[in-house]
Amino acid sequence: MNPTELRADVPALQSTDYFNFGAHGPSPQYVVEAADEFVRSHEYDVPAEGDPYESAFAAYDETRERVADFVGASDADEIALTESTTAGINAVATAIDWSPGDVVVRTDLEHPAGVLPWQRLEREGVEVRVVETEDGRLDPEDFADAVDGATLACFSAVTWTHGTVLPVQELVDIAHDAGALALVDAVQVPGQRPLDVTEWGADAVAAAGHKWLLGVWGGGFLHVDREVAETLAPRTVGWRSVETPTADDFAFAAGARRFEVGSANPAPHVALREAVDVVDEVGVDSIQDRVQELAGRFAESVPDDRLLSPASPETGLVTVDVDDPEATVQRLREDDVVVRALPEPAAVRASIHAVNTAAEVDRLVDALAAEWE
Repeated sequence: MNPTELRADVPALQSTDYFNFGAHGPSPQYVVEAADEFVRSHEYDVPAEGDPYESAFAAYDETRERVADFVGASDADEIALTESTTAGINAVATAIDWSPGDVVVRTDLEHPAGVLPWQRLEREGVEVRVVETEDGRLDPEDFADAVDGATLACFSAVTWTHGTVLPVQELVDIAHDAGALALVDAVQVPGQRPLDVTEWGADAVAAAGHKWLLGVWGGGFLHVDREVAETLAPRTVGWRSVETPTADDFAFAAGARRFEVGSANPAPHVALREAVDVVDEVGVDSIQDRVQELAGRFAESVPDDRLLSPASPETGLVTVDVDDPEATVQRLREDDVVVRALPEPAAVRASIHAVNTAAEVDRLVDALAAEWE
């Protein structure tokens, strides 16, 4: 399968020029059908012919194994199935025994998913240090200064504001040298760039499948290093969190599985598995090359003083300055061109996927031209 063939299987892309994959990636028909087929079988057939719990748990296991392989985890027990990236970050945040005066480090580029959990901890006396950045770039020395004495550092692999790629492995090493855990928000990576959690060496990596992977909402995942997981104690505990749910006293399930809780609907994770299979069939490297080509085509047509992302885009996320982002987004939508407004910087962001076309990119340029005439 190639990107053009994949595009033809996405119904939403047949009627609009869609450039908002960094927020939501419309699903191919067979991804939705995989989720629908599971629900129908689970509700119509399995109760009469088998065990709904066995069916659901088998689906969890299959997806966990598929995701582990896709992200380069050492084994499936390092993967927890979550609802979203936000859920994964919160799972780690609430599994640490915090004390007043403990320190969390984040950057000023983080999505609210990587901001709000730490704001809550601030109310309990935890200090949050924010590393300032410039044009989507993080100075490793500033990061090293901030992480000194910290318990945990949380940062994005790809910035949602500028589409820049942060040096994850270097930042992880800096955090570890300071004795801090490293938690990575990787949601903008799967489906547009290769992802190898073992190479990164982070203690935890949170992501989801409803963006560049073109999965459905609710199909998130969390990678936690197995040894690190054994030191974390989730506050929320249920049937899937423990080894023997009916024991007089519980022991957490091995590895990251302790972060799963109860009877969550497996359908979004069935869809996630299908989406991963499709992306693997197209080839992540091929997708990345195509994204770079199309994003570069767009960026080179934007005036230098309006381009807030790198002139040579590092990902499909390209941010441009306009006078009224919300009005611009609405104006373009009326012409069947979908982008999104960002709050900070106040700008418009185009998220360009391999399933886009050069003709669409050119129409996007034409639609935005009025903003800088």
